[in-house]
Amino acid sequence: MYYPEEIIEEVRRRNNIVDVVAGYVRLQKKGGSHWGLCPFHSERTPSFSVNGDKQIYHCFGCGAGGNVYTFLMNYENYSFPEAVRALAERAGVQLPEPEDAGQVRQRESRRARLLEINKEAAKFFYFQLRSPGGEIGYRYLKKRELTDETMRIFGLGYAVKNSSALIQYLRGKGFEDELLKEAGIASFSEKYGMTSLFWNRVMFPIQDSNNRVIGFGGRVMGEGEPKYLNSPETPVFDKRRNLYGLNYARRARSANMILCEGYMDVIAMHQAGFTQAVASLGTAFTPEQAALLGRYTDSVLLAYDSDGAGVKAALRAVGILREAGISGKVINMRPYKDPDEFIKNMGADAFRERIDKAKNSFLFEIDVLKREYQLEDPEQKTRFYNAAARKLLEFEEALERDNYIQAVAREHMIPYEDLRRLVNRLGSMPGEVRKAARERQAQAVREERQNQKKKEKDDGSKKAQRLLLTWLIERQELIEKVEGIIAPEDFTEPLYRQVASLVFEGHRGGKVNPAEILNHFIQDEEQSRQVAGLFHARLGAALGNEEQQKAFSDVVYRVKKNSLDYASRNASDIGELQRIIQAQAELGRITIMI
Repeated sequence: MYYPEEIIEEVRRRNNIVDVVAGYVRLQKKGGSHWGLCPFHSERTPSFSVNGDKQIYHCFGCGAGGNVYTFLMNYENYSFPEAVRALAERAGVQLPEPEDAGQVRQRESRRARLLEINKEAAKFFYFQLRSPGGEIGYRYLKKRELTDETMRIFGLGYAVKNSSALIQYLRGKGFEDELLKEAGIASFSEKYGMTSLFWNRVMFPIQDSNNRVIGFGGRVMGEGEPKYLNSPETPVFDKRRNLYGLNYARRARSANMILCEGYMDVIAMHQAGFTQAVASLGTAFTPEQAALLGRYTDSVLLAYDSDGAGVKAALRAVGILREAGISGKVINMRPYKDPDEFIKNMGADAFRERIDKAKNSFLFEIDVLKREYQLEDPEQKTRFYNAAARKLLEFEEALERDNYIQAVAREHMIPYEDLRRLVNRLGSMPGEVRKAARERQAQAVREERQNQKKKEKDDGSKKAQRLLLTWLIERQELIEKVEGIIAPEDFTEPLYRQVASLVFEGHRGGKVNPAEILNHFIQDEEQSRQVAGLFHARLGAALGNEEQQKAFSDVVYRVKKNSLDYASRNASDIGELQRIIQAQAELGRITIMI
């Protein structure tokens, strides 16, 4: 259901964000904003700010942000139309009748259509599981001791053996074959035509943090490979940036989150009451997923498989969490393989005890390191002590390092003074020793960071664009100063270009309205929080006129230079390239009086 933009804006204007948020969060006015404990992550010191003038909110802890619509969508798990209806009812605004289906289809974006395909596919799988043809899937889930209510909550389903049944159903809903392929639902071959990617599998819908189905995981029934099959990457499904179960876990109001390896682990843990459990999506844990967890918690417990592969994955995840500034602990699953198996055999109370006794991630690394040595052999024992001492050198702060020396000495029955002297001796050796030790331990993390840097090699230009937007938002009179030099098109980052266009447009109309601008990004939580962050950014301490002049001119220069460099790489003819080269030559003359 769609509503005209003017209705959306009227409903927003008639719902003061401070009053709405105060219905959920205890707020206290300080300065120009109201502050409280963030409802989207666990914290003890208020970092959640609601600005009544701008009609937006922002958490300086987890980065959550937006306007009154996004707040209600994130807190209540509402869709956008549901949030509009709830706020309209609150303000006494009469909403128009919904537009007819033809108009809706015309206005839907391609991304929205892909999400709709996933939603319809999830419904199809859901009802097939509960039909006679889905009995094999239903029996499997019952054998795994899942209740009907748990199956309902997670939307579990079944893909029938007929590989064309889903295709026919979706075609009947008006979806074109090309879209079905783009959604990762179907594939085409000359021999079989259009067929479903999933058949004869128990289906796990994968939802984003706003409860939208973005992909699927499927577990084959009987013999077949692969055992688990996941949706491919699509415009709405990025495995590296999503976590299974996060849409529920972020509501758990827990002081921590539990990171698992599989869908069934997450579901079993939620059924047992551990609703803060999430899992990666058929890939190794990524820095992007760590950053996602960091929005909601600063403490993650690893509940990985207890076998060799699980231990290796846990070691890798520990390093990634540490790089993200998140405290990590490891839950001991033994004698069982995974959380699902443990809870079935030992129960929720026993698992809760294991959570309370979860091992500090560094001490877990030392335990794993110890397994590489035969400690009955004096030479091997000495090597273990040296390896442990080198790992302790990873702590650069002396007090923290000493705390861990005491802990390692206590756990492994090493005389504290002997271990301390060994660490200090190794620390006084040439830097190559410590560097080599750290290199070995951080190899996996470094590879991830290198991959990330390749994707974000233009991060400096992004920062410059973000900083320029901050200047223009905070001091809107500067928009007039840069006219003829900077235009929205000079922001090469798509999101910033959209925001810049709306800011320039708002300025021409007489007022830049942050909450109204945020209306354009409501459907994408990540974009919404980034834009809200722009409107909450501050330029820091006041600079002298001369320093401000230079700082502003520098950032304008960097944005314009990046824009011209980008244009030169994509020039379509020699004439356009010559004009760009001329503009580049004139760059050094930019001076803006502010």
